[in-house]
Amino acid sequence: LRWRWRLQWWRWQVWRRRRVGPVVTMKIKRILRHLVMTRRQVNRAFPRSTLIAIEQAIKASEAAHGGEIRFVLEGALDGTPLFKGQSARERAIDVFSQLRIWNTKHNNGLLIYLLLADRAVEIVADRGIHAKVGAREWERICRQMETAFKQANYEGGVVSGIQAVTQHLVEHFPASGAGQNELPDQPVVR
Repeated sequence: LRWRWRLQWWRWQVWRRRRVGPVVTMKIKRILRHLVMTRRQVNRAFPRSTLIAIEQAIKASEAAHGGEIRFVLEGALDGTPLFKGQSARERAIDVFSQLRIWNTKHNNGLLIYLLLADRAVEIVADRGIHAKVGAREWERICRQMETAFKQANYEGGVVSGIQAVTQHLVEHFPASGAGQNELPDQPVVR
């Protein structure tokens, strides 16, 4: 009788692990990472000097082409987006819309989004840029930046990402005289 109970318990454990184990574990780990992320950790990874260097890199980049670049850093998701399991890509698209990056004269806005709790980078390009540069290139740049972040080289990772984006924008959107700056250059920290 005792062995039957152990067998049933073992089967139930195996079934539970197969059914919900890895998914629930991953969600709980992600939720905890986001809940323990503090503003202090964000400021330690991106001090004021780093944000100024990023702003200068964006200004220098936009002088060389007709595109508009925004950098958004979000420490962690909170509330509903977190518990609904919103991915970094989905959040980047929301931020792209909220900051009205799509609302440029030549459809040449580009968002570099960093979700620090997940160490996930996403690049969302407006339709004018996306038609000329494919998703594969943006993905390559994102992975390059994430590699730098794993080594705690946040400033270098973002600046090199901006330089890689600049190479594509110079090729497809060369500077055309006195273009106006439609979007602010300073990084957004949320």
